[in-house]
Amino acid sequence: MSVQTERADAVPAAGTGKTGAPPPGEGQNPTRERGGASAPYLLLLPALAATAVLLGWPLVKNGMLSFQNLNPRQLILHLTEWNGIDNYQEVLSGSDFWNVVVRTVVFTAANVVLIMVFGTLVGLLLARLGKRMRLTLLLGLVLAWAMPMIAATTVYQWLFAQRFGVVNWILDKLGWHSMADYNWLGSQFSTFSVVTLLIVWQSVPFVAINLYAATTTISKELYEAAALDGAGAWKSFTSVTFPFLRPFLWATTFLEIIWVFKSFTQLFAMNQGGPDRLTETLPVYAFVEGVGNQHFGMGAAISFLTILILLALTAYYLRTVIKQEEDEL
Repeated sequence: MSVQTERADAVPAAGTGKTGAPPPGEGQNPTRERGGASAPYLLLLPALAATAVLLGWPLVKNGMLSFQNLNPRQLILHLTEWNGIDNYQEVLSGSDFWNVVVRTVVFTAANVVLIMVFGTLVGLLLARLGKRMRLTLLLGLVLAWAMPMIAATTVYQWLFAQRFGVVNWILDKLGWHSMADYNWLGSQFSTFSVVTLLIVWQSVPFVAINLYAATTTISKELYEAAALDGAGAWKSFTSVTFPFLRPFLWATTFLEIIWVFKSFTQLFAMNQGGPDRLTETLPVYAFVEGVGNQHFGMGAAISFLTILILLALTAYYLRTVIKQEEDEL
């Protein structure tokens, strides 16, 4: 009888494990489960609140200003004069706005093409260099990337100065004596050339470092297999490297389009949109019309239209990415 009693006591009760604890999933508190599911959203609340305050509210204020007639008189007298869509009608009906839009698109396209070509080449070069040379080049790229925009613009102004610029002095020594006193900021094309060189110089490090990081994710076995199949350097790039880099190239190109499209500091600090306002892009045009001419409602309308153009580009990019993901599935 004693043995039977011990065996009966050793049998676990129904609904419990060998240790006497209930199996997983039983006896848990539903309130605790709901709290755990909502924890990620609670952690996002500070970031969402900061985004709403720092980005959302200025955007709303800018939208409200675009529907007002706001000049120095209204500011001094603290008047709020709503004029509906008059600012937008005046902007969209004038030829100046559309000329600036075309100029901005061409300027952005030229810069992005140069940035992506040189950035990709430098990124591929980083992947092939030795450790010491790669570290040296990366250090130079990071230093160029970290330089403040105003400081970089000032350096380029010194380099391309008309009388004492290093570029004119070098060209003169090389035999182009007509370039000794050349005014690089005296025409639209030359001004855009200097600004383009500055923007490309500042942007190439970002693209190069991103693409170099992407190349480190490509397995070496794929290159070995391509080499066994008789693929040369170009064939290995088109069949192995480029398919892996395509998502990175697409994302980086989109980021560079936005960055160049909204660039303001370099253009305004270089020549204030001159000569004769021929190098104004949309951000510079909005600033000159709003702050420069003290027609703040007009400047707000131009800046809001610029935001809408960037939102349209973003929507197109997201649509393309989603379509690519669907095709891969």
